[in-house]
Amino acid sequence: MMNMPKIVDCNAGECAYNKEGKCHAIGITVGGSEEPMCDTFWNNSRKGGALDMVGGVGACKVENCAYNQSFECGAKGISVQTHMSHADCATFKQR
Repeated sequence: MMNMPKIVDCNAGECAYNKEGKCHAIGITVGGSEEPMCDTFWNNSRKGGALDMVGGVGACKVENCAYNQSFECGAKGISVQTHMSHADCATFKQR
């Protein structure tokens, strides 16, 4: 049985789901086929999401990540970091 990995920390402070370094989207989707972008990242000054919980990884589309198991994330938890003008999964590990 697979559990949804939690987002341990997120430094994308400009994201609508980020409050005090924590992601509050119920579930995020990570990436395209090559880059581990947080597809749920949304640059917005208004804050939202489920503020009483920490987000998790609902899906991973980065096929060359070592943690990708049938498009689900098998890591115990992930970190999300700002990269240029978007957010990336910093836990990404090349397969």
